[in-house]
Amino acid sequence: MVVLKKIKASTIMETMVATVLIVVIFILASLILNNLFSNSIKRDTVLVDARLTELEYSYLHKKINLPYSETLDDWNIEIISREENELKVVLFQGSNVDTGQSTTKKRYETNL
Repeated sequence: MVVLKKIKASTIMETMVATVLIVVIFILASLILNNLFSNSIKRDTVLVDARLTELEYSYLHKKINLPYSETLDDWNIEIISREENELKVVLFQGSNVDTGQSTTKKRYETNL
């Protein structure tokens, strides 16, 4: 018969410590990833930026009248006109009701 070589084994305590360390590292990694993903979703302004661009296009082609406001999901969108340094400025603003985050586009009008 063939005699097998002895392999040094670890104790049950070493195995338990290693398992606990692996589980703790996994939990920390999943919490960090969850936090990153939830923050990226909360700070995502692609939808409102696209809508502001559409409204800017509509304003340029005289499809909407100022002042203008609407609601898009959790975002309040408004378009206002004001004077700034003797120039007419049109502000396209979107503000999130839940997070308080806002995004703004400015368009300077000329009298040509």
